[in-house]
Amino acid sequence: MSLTVRPVVGRRAKITALGTYVPPQVLTNQDLEKMVDTNDQWIMERTGIRERHVLAKGLGVSDICTEAAKKCLAARGIEASEVEVIIVGTVTPDMMFPATACLVQDRIGAKGAWGFDVSAGCSGFMFALQAGVKLVESGAHKKVMVIGADANTRMTDYTDRTTCVLFGDGGGAVLIEPAEEGEIGFIDFENEIDGSGAASLNLKGGGSLNPSSHETVDKKMHYIYQDGPAVYKFAVRKMAETTAKVLERNGVTGADLACFIPHQANKRIITATADRLGMDPERVIINIEKYGNTSAGTVPLAMETAIEQGKLKKGDLVLLAAVGAGFTVGATLLRWEI
Repeated sequence: MSLTVRPVVGRRAKITALGTYVPPQVLTNQDLEKMVDTNDQWIMERTGIRERHVLAKGLGVSDICTEAAKKCLAARGIEASEVEVIIVGTVTPDMMFPATACLVQDRIGAKGAWGFDVSAGCSGFMFALQAGVKLVESGAHKKVMVIGADANTRMTDYTDRTTCVLFGDGGGAVLIEPAEEGEIGFIDFENEIDGSGAASLNLKGGGSLNPSSHETVDKKMHYIYQDGPAVYKFAVRKMAETTAKVLERNGVTGADLACFIPHQANKRIITATADRLGMDPERVIINIEKYGNTSAGTVPLAMETAIEQGKLKKGDLVLLAAVGAGFTVGATLLRWEI
């Protein structure tokens, strides 16, 4: 391997801590069999999902973010007052405004911090991550918290057998700080949007185009709409293309990676991308069976799974990737420095 590390104008950035959270309530495939015309075998064969977590009534995605943020701070051993910026990737905010970042800032006590939300579908964490990295690399900030979380079950139609089996709730937070001398941290990334895919995956109701009304509710416009075949085709192609582009640009191959941590949308999409990269299946992180598709929450949750399985350790070269509504695509190459 001949790793080509891109130069950075200011300083290098790295992840220094990780914290995740999923709600305790679990919805299994057997539970879904009682709700809609489906079965465990059908779901497992097509998605690889066995169960997913569901946020309790009366709570919002900010609660997931807050718990993940607290765990992240505890892992780093610092107070919330040291966090300078909070960036939240989500498409299921508690409300249209204020931003989820504002709610999290208040609940964890990050006095003096600023922040914002990023809406990029399932690529939300990836896009928010690069925003945080650039704030640290530029020298503007020393401690940036990036959170990816979604409460997808809040916008899932449980009479639609094609989508209701897919989604779960959960998320995770990372702290980004300057790398120490001799550390590499973040190496390279490739992000992309393709708005022509907007019609294939969206939630039509509740915005300025279709404000909430009896009509939008009756037409089920507040539920996720997905053209499954179109999304699958795009995801398989773009995740493979984007990840390969990042690796080639930096002089590495899939064989050089300690692990590949992809967005957990569909097991078949993940394995197709891994095959394209020439990855050993043992080094591809898949936890979709336990969590389903938590949208912006999948990558940080999969990071934790990789650590628990002993597949992500200090000094490891790791590739992150996601594809989401928009369409959005993101891939990031980094050295794990924790």
